[in-house]
Amino acid sequence: MAFVAGCTAVPRVGQRRSVRSTAAVRPAAMAAPVTSSGRASFFGTSVSQTSPASKAQSPVLSMKLRVAVVGGGPAGSCCAEELAKAGIDVHLFERKMDNAKPCGGAIPLCMVDEFSLPEEIIDRKVRKMAMISPSNKVSQIGATLKPHEYIGMTRREILDGYLRDRAISLGATPINGLVTDIKIPSDVNSSEPYVISYSDYAESTKGGAQGKTLEVDYIIGADGANSRVAKAIDAGDYQYAIAFQERIKLPAAQMEYYEELAEMYVGDDVSPDFYAWVFPKYDHVGVGTGTVIDRPSIKKYQQAIRTRAADKLAGGKIIKIEAHPIPEHPRPRRCVGRVSLIGDAAGYVTKASGEGIYFAAKSGRMAGEALVALSNKGQRTPTEADIKNSYIKDFDRKYWATYKALDILQSVFYKNDKTKESFVELCDDEYVQRVTFDSYLYKTVTTVNPVEDVKLLFRTVGSLVKQTVKANAANTV
Repeated sequence: MAFVAGCTAVPRVGQRRSVRSTAAVRPAAMAAPVTSSGRASFFGTSVSQTSPASKAQSPVLSMKLRVAVVGGGPAGSCCAEELAKAGIDVHLFERKMDNAKPCGGAIPLCMVDEFSLPEEIIDRKVRKMAMISPSNKVSQIGATLKPHEYIGMTRREILDGYLRDRAISLGATPINGLVTDIKIPSDVNSSEPYVISYSDYAESTKGGAQGKTLEVDYIIGADGANSRVAKAIDAGDYQYAIAFQERIKLPAAQMEYYEELAEMYVGDDVSPDFYAWVFPKYDHVGVGTGTVIDRPSIKKYQQAIRTRAADKLAGGKIIKIEAHPIPEHPRPRRCVGRVSLIGDAAGYVTKASGEGIYFAAKSGRMAGEALVALSNKGQRTPTEADIKNSYIKDFDRKYWATYKALDILQSVFYKNDKTKESFVELCDDEYVQRVTFDSYLYKTVTTVNPVEDVKLLFRTVGSLVKQTVKANAANTV
């Protein structure tokens, strides 16, 4: 969302059946999902703990591997792109082709080059960040940035549309539809296909959307926090936040203030366990907040951020209201049988910052690359064990430290107003700013100087103690 200071091979016989219309959508009942005997936890449990089925050999295919990617956001689009480039038969499902997800829309600098994003899809290049404490103390961040460095601010409908269109231009087949059911094969190690039932919105009539089915050999779930694919494979639940955002169009003078500036507000008034934001876009600002522990009160917290930023939002007009669930931790199972999860469906959103765009795109690309390599460009079907020992293991190895660091950051500094005051106070520290920006912009947990790290530890403890004493004194008075 944003940024923060952190079995026996069986060849297929017979002709492939194509997409076909049905009189009615397949009922929701499905075969019992395949589950693992051990969980491949993001933090610690070995991914080698797989079900007996996952240890089977890959079926050799008589025809090209058929893959369905369910969800056309950054995760699904980047995955579909890798598969399409390799000549694999890939169908990309998206329910709303103009979807505008409620998201701060911030992307790190490394994503621009790594995913070859054109400059025109970036609304603003933010080089200054104002961190605002519960008592409205402001910490200005950005002095350590090099001239070419910035945080890209995008609108999700623009970014998502670009990535999706690129995947389609490379050969992915788009399906404007809603997946309503997934029938799981009785033997996921055979060539028996998965059957996806969906409502085809592109061919909808006055009587409603047409019910269709599609047979595929592999499914990639990229359908967000409420993933139907995850439910179909019993991937397990996770904690989630509700993000609420209003897009507010401001007068020109007000927009000048946000030319290269974004704001983050912390305080129990705007969120008990997260932060609120004012992020600039091309002609408006996104104003929003989120919470896990008090989701029913999200509108109260949204009103609070509008109150805190009232002077800068004066004269503004709300042009769009958005709300969406945001996962807080990777799911217990991210690969079951011939189904894998990526992006929000897998739970790849960081705590403290709520950032998910880069990790969605990266997980999609990594899953796609693994599927291409393991399938020999679509000649055979990878097993559960194959995927766990490549994509899943590689993603965890690469980003475990980032997720863990931000998890700790949230648990220490997002407890209450006292710790949030300390957090903003520490943001004044030049070393904190340098390490934080480097870690965010380039997606590595950076440590520049061990001596400074020790000093920072003492400054952190000192700040927490000081804010506690001040709060206790105020309560006494």
